[in-house]
Amino acid sequence: MAGLQTLSKSFPGWIFFCCCCCLPLLLTSSLPLKGASTTHHACRLRKINFQQPYIRNRTYTLAKTVHASDKDTDNRLIGQQLFANIRENNHCYLMKRVVEFVIKDVLLTEVKNQYPYVEEVAQFLASLTSELSSCRFSGKKEHIEKNVEQMKNKMEQLGENGKTKAIGELDLLFDYMENACTDVPKKGGNKKKN
Repeated sequence: MAGLQTLSKSFPGWIFFCCCCCLPLLLTSSLPLKGASTTHHACRLRKINFQQPYIRNRTYTLAKTVHASDKDTDNRLIGQQLFANIRENNHCYLMKRVVEFVIKDVLLTEVKNQYPYVEEVAQFLASLTSELSSCRFSGKKEHIEKNVEQMKNKMEQLGENGKTKAIGELDLLFDYMENACTDVPKKGGNKKKN
């Protein structure tokens, strides 16, 4: 120990001390523990993303405008049914999958020229999914894929009105994604399946 104290008093000795003693500690402290899930950190968005009045207003205005022409009040694409049998720590991953589908199969199709703000909202949602690029599910994926597939099938069954309904529910999508990806999941309280 006295040798280290003497060595660390000179500048080259200090460099040697830091490289040999401190650097390994710093490097290993940033690694995840064996068996620890990094999903929680990768599947988080900053709350500020959803607090920008401009894009919130654009999204809600677009949804409200299109919702007025949606005559089907019996069906809903974006709702609590999406979360059936999905553990809470997978909710953000699920919403990422739903948003990716809505961007690709709804917002970037022919409808982008029919309504105001579609491209702005699509770009905003795409930026969120980009931030979630490292977001992965934990456990089994079957329930997640099944729920997303059910939503896609329901939209297809609605025919022409399917895309209209999806755009009319963008406000719900915005809210569900905010809740799923910015709130910290509760530990142990949710006993739902994957």
